[in-house]
Amino acid sequence: MSSNEQPAAQAVDENYVIAERREKLRALRDGDGPAFPNDFRPDALAGELQFEFADGGRWDAAALEALGRRVRIAGRLLAKRVMGKASFAKVLDRSGDIQVFLQATALGDAYDAFKGWDVGDIVAAEGVLMRTRTGELSVRAESLRLLTKSLRPLPDKWHGLTDTETRYRQRYVDLIVTPESRAVFQLRSRIIRYIRDYLEAAPRGFMEVETPMMHPIPGGATARPFVTHHNALDLQMYLRIAPELYLKRLVVGGFDRVYEINRSFRNEGVSTRHNPEFTMLELYQAYADCNDIMDLTEDMLRSMAATLFADRDQPLQLSWEGVAVDLDTPFRRLPLAQAVLERNPEIGEHELRDREALARHCERLGIHVKPGYGWGKLLLEIFEKTAEHLLVDPTFITAYPAEVSPLARRNDADPEITDRFELFVAGRELANGFSELNDAEDQAERFRAQVSAKDEGDDEAMHFDADYIRALEYGMPPTGGLGVGIDRLVMLFADRGSIRDVLLFPYLRPETPN
Repeated sequence: MSSNEQPAAQAVDENYVIAERREKLRALRDGDGPAFPNDFRPDALAGELQFEFADGGRWDAAALEALGRRVRIAGRLLAKRVMGKASFAKVLDRSGDIQVFLQATALGDAYDAFKGWDVGDIVAAEGVLMRTRTGELSVRAESLRLLTKSLRPLPDKWHGLTDTETRYRQRYVDLIVTPESRAVFQLRSRIIRYIRDYLEAAPRGFMEVETPMMHPIPGGATARPFVTHHNALDLQMYLRIAPELYLKRLVVGGFDRVYEINRSFRNEGVSTRHNPEFTMLELYQAYADCNDIMDLTEDMLRSMAATLFADRDQPLQLSWEGVAVDLDTPFRRLPLAQAVLERNPEIGEHELRDREALARHCERLGIHVKPGYGWGKLLLEIFEKTAEHLLVDPTFITAYPAEVSPLARRNDADPEITDRFELFVAGRELANGFSELNDAEDQAERFRAQVSAKDEGDDEAMHFDADYIRALEYGMPPTGGLGVGIDRLVMLFADRGSIRDVLLFPYLRPETPN
């Protein structure tokens, strides 16, 4: 069979299997009981049983027999091995899998029915824990039921999907058959739970809040928004690109420490690092500056690794796509201009704020320059082209130009730069934070500059948010803020190279109908 014929043949085979399973379901519908019963309640989880009785020495076959522990389990039938009057099955639930030992003498008609069940079916078993001759913890079934008939077969290699697109499109199958995928999303859940616990614990005392996802004015970041429409109000709305301006309104209102683990949307490209919708942590702390926020960020990541990987010999030594990441050593803090000079010996220190000189360097480096770019934007472009990807060890890049930091406070000693940082690990940006701009007049002027940039063709520039200016005019205390990309953080902790590996349902183009 040629490679061109193989997919068609596989489709025919699968259609045959599906038709066969539909016949089995039809027989169940014609039977006495419900085809999809919903009256079984498990009282034990496979993974917890495996952990509790892992000590084969203490819990050997005789000890388990004497214990007589009865359990009720339910899950997906991953494997079955029929051997005449006795059979074995492997059942997977949300915590892991466990073997079930079945005997015809104990189960009667249910045993005969089991022989016709298929891998992928949802089953329930009740019985006593035992250990087989090979030492495997098992449930000796005394009753057995089919709860859900599976109509589609699992992949032949049920220990893991290897086709990347199938893994992303059919995540439900991937989670069934790929233990590594399940582990990634369990880790993601633990990371988010840890962040909440860390921020809310004393002495930090942050409060979690929720802010709107549809905005009348897009703001909080420089990005192209998704546009939608509110029919009842006949109003154009924007999916939020960041919750920043709403969270800072709350600081104005007296909530001194707030955070939101939020879903945000940016109408930009798709890559291994970008998805149109993504998850961020944003927090704001009154009476703090960017140095305080860098301290918090570093401590949170370090303590997170120490907690989540406490079972490892070196929990603070991570690996990201083969690159060693050391969270134990204090994170370097490096001004943006210095990072550019370190990687570009052709650029003189006297040229760092010379727009024409930087434009020539951009041309040499193949960086497109728009007429509206000032020296700050050009310096950032050179940094992103030549230095960012080389920041392997955790590094805070600081002192960003005011031109590219419309919401950050100007530095007291040098107003052309801001008290802002970005955290890079293994060449990827993980976090962005700064001392917040709380000067209403300065903020209004920067918004006007953003509007001018938009008029000149920058479709990522911000709008003028008059209500936010009004909020600042009531007075916002000195504040430090932080944004952390949760998806990229999970990529680091789970050692995954693509953002799609850490999103349950990543964006994909619609399937082409067969």
